[in-house]
Amino acid sequence: MARTNGKSEVDPVDLDAEHELPAAEEDGDGTGEARSAASDAGQVVQEERGPGGHDVEFEKLKRERDTLLDRLARLQAEFENSRKRAAREQQEFREYALADAMKAILPALDSFERALHTSAADQTEFRSGVELIYKQLQDALLKLGLRPIPAKGEPFDPHLHQAIEMVDTHEAEDHHVLEELQRGYKLKDRLLRPSMVKVARNPQH
Repeated sequence: MARTNGKSEVDPVDLDAEHELPAAEEDGDGTGEARSAASDAGQVVQEERGPGGHDVEFEKLKRERDTLLDRLARLQAEFENSRKRAAREQQEFREYALADAMKAILPALDSFERALHTSAADQTEFRSGVELIYKQLQDALLKLGLRPIPAKGEPFDPHLHQAIEMVDTHEAEDHHVLEELQRGYKLKDRLLRPSMVKVARNPQH
């Protein structure tokens, strides 16, 4: 050992094997072997997955997600387009249906205009003109599906008739329509308005 400037220095050569740290020994309980086996197993799993295995699986799932999102967006767009198309077609159907109804009534309107601009010589001619217009209007409404509801002399039906008054009489059967005050109508099979009627009350029947 040499001294320099009052300080001791250790020559690395002087270190012998006795001063070296002993090599790690295996534990008596086999812990070293377990660690070695776990390390080998991890290496095997890593080799089976291959390099970047997690990244490959992640990219695959990402592509599947993007595909599903794209498909969902397309379906939503198709649904919205179908909804708008159905609403547009329904609106057009209502408009054209109304146009057909107006066209069917126009002849009656024309007859009214001609009657108002013509001076009738007598009441008979005027009445004939009104009857003609009434017939034209009836025919137009019948073509559209309008049907009058039979009332006078018919058994009272609360689904078709609206009773305004009960009249004691022997001229009609009990609970039959005695008089029609306002005609009721159905549009095909749907009730538009009931007939306003007087109903007979006849205890003898």
